[in-house]
Amino acid sequence: MPKFLAVHPFPKPVPVKEGTPLAKKVKANSTLDAYWVRSWAQLNEKGDVVKLFCEWNAKDMAAIHKVLAKIPELPCEGVYPLAILDCEDYR
Repeated sequence: MPKFLAVHPFPKPVPVKEGTPLAKKVKANSTLDAYWVRSWAQLNEKGDVVKLFCEWNAKDMAAIHKVLAKIPELPCEGVYPLAILDCEDYR
């Protein structure tokens, strides 16, 4: 299944604990056509989340947008095709 990266900038930094309900909503709304794999959080100097970078497996970008539309409190800058490159691939 193709991989995608969804980028979520927050209007103001959010403590990690406050982001937990959003993560649960994403997980609950994932489907066979689009499911969240993992995320990386860009933190500020206080340790609050400034931006999320979320890896998705999906049949296409539209399937991800359909899931994210159910979570309007999670802003989305965009969804992009993703290739994962591992340093071990270049030994």
